[in-house]
Amino acid sequence: MSSVKDKIPAYDSLVVPYHLAQGAVAAAKYKFPARKMTVIGVTGTNGKTTTCFMIWKMLNSAGRKAGLMTTVAWGVDRLHKQVEHMTTVDANTLNRRIDAIARKGAKYLVLEVTSHALVQNRIMGVPIDIAVMTNVTHEHLDYHKTFENYRDAKRRLFKKANFGVVNADDESGIWFMQDVDNYITYGIKHGQLRATGVRLSASGVKYACGDIKLNKKACNIRADKMNIEVNIPGQFNVYNSLAAACVGLRLGLTEKQITDGLADLEEVEGRMNKVDVGQDFTAIVDYAHTPDAFLKVFGSVCAPKPKTGRRTKRVITVTGGAGRRDESTRAERGKIAAKYSDVLIITEDDSRDEDPEEIAKEFIKGAEEAGMVEGKNVVFEPDRKTAIERAVRLARADDLVLILGKGHEKTILRKDGAHAFEDLKVTKKAIEKLLK
Repeated sequence: MSSVKDKIPAYDSLVVPYHLAQGAVAAAKYKFPARKMTVIGVTGTNGKTTTCFMIWKMLNSAGRKAGLMTTVAWGVDRLHKQVEHMTTVDANTLNRRIDAIARKGAKYLVLEVTSHALVQNRIMGVPIDIAVMTNVTHEHLDYHKTFENYRDAKRRLFKKANFGVVNADDESGIWFMQDVDNYITYGIKHGQLRATGVRLSASGVKYACGDIKLNKKACNIRADKMNIEVNIPGQFNVYNSLAAACVGLRLGLTEKQITDGLADLEEVEGRMNKVDVGQDFTAIVDYAHTPDAFLKVFGSVCAPKPKTGRRTKRVITVTGGAGRRDESTRAERGKIAAKYSDVLIITEDDSRDEDPEEIAKEFIKGAEEAGMVEGKNVVFEPDRKTAIERAVRLARADDLVLILGKGHEKTILRKDGAHAFEDLKVTKKAIEKLLK
């Protein structure tokens, strides 16, 4: 079953005037509520949500009341769950929520912004004081058609901004630097704010940064050495926290306010969340659903399989692909998962009107290219709940079970509509059932 979008050629470009009008009307209806706050917009392929949470926590810990709008949640002091299967909601909902945040007395707004939202003018009327770029890898080419279109869509955020925060280690970073007069760069290999002495562990990351003096016009930033500790594991959270620290420096936070604020964030729902109810193996739920995110998640928690194909601690992975989304990367994701996993269970993930088995075949094809054998160490289980339960039953002491793809989401989209489903809850119940 095809959607209207699939049946009409150039549908996305044809509806641009509608989106433009919708954005203008929504902003005017709520009297441009974002103008009452300093807005920090965060864009990129991966890391947007976590970076937003880090900035939000850091600002509030420093006594600067900040609101948050992300894929996971929105609000000020009390966060509301984000139930829509989209990061930047429609223009009317966006402005209504921004207005609610402003009425709560927030002086800052941390806003996660997608390429779709930028192309569709959903943030029209929202002034961007600081734009943050996390990274840019291949995603949403089903919508943007080319990587260049996708990258340039994200650049629109920087063209609106007064100041930019750019990942200097990302190949696309140079493009974003060109779109804003004043900026600061960050990274591990390159950048003005650079991480050194990086230490990774299962409980988080530690590193040092600072000792910078930027005297450019409108970018007078100075910082002594800071020792950063983040409670969320993965090298990618070095980058995410560096980006947050750059925002803190731009806004005049002290080194202590930055380090204390980053350390205050315990976790972000659906991002590298450990599910621990006393079992003797590790279970992690993460939102990873792109090749780059797969590489980062697997690389942070396990090594590739040895050539012998045997290791004491096994990796059991459950994942799948969404319907009508990034079809070209399915085999690649299967290949990456197979490289790191001893057992791979392919299952449903927001299949929409596509056949989950047909989606799974593409993942399995990639897994077989990496040496897996269907029916032996890579299998298709159509029901996601059953797939998670199967992974948990297979786990032995010290094994690692990874549940990837949906993270924080509260529903799963099938052909007949949305059904209540949460990876974190299902995984927890599966382990509790095992331990009885």
